[in-house]
Amino acid sequence: MSAHPGLIPQITPQELKARLDRGDDLFLLDVREPHEREICNIGGELIPKDTVASNLTRLPQDKEIVVYCRSGGRSQRIAEELKFRHGFQNVANLAGGMLRWSDDVDPSVQKY
Repeated sequence: MSAHPGLIPQITPQELKARLDRGDDLFLLDVREPHEREICNIGGELIPKDTVASNLTRLPQDKEIVVYCRSGGRSQRIAEELKFRHGFQNVANLAGGMLRWSDDVDPSVQKY
């Protein structure tokens, strides 16, 4: 259960795709493991969940950060950590993660 339910904005895969297509300046943060990224990815910066806290300098303070993982759970926890522990103000979670991206945006993205 989320420690801060409702306090992290959720962005749907369709909304994210539309914003990327429009050229919005977003920072995509992929918190999966390297072997997961080899299966499929949407071009985000890979910083595995357990290493995010030691890689905060790689994250921009001046852009919206959209965190994603396979199904949305790990990314939700990392988004909460970034906002509530590390002070990042503009953080969103990709609702449903890569699984929902595959369902709703690009069926060629392999599920695992």
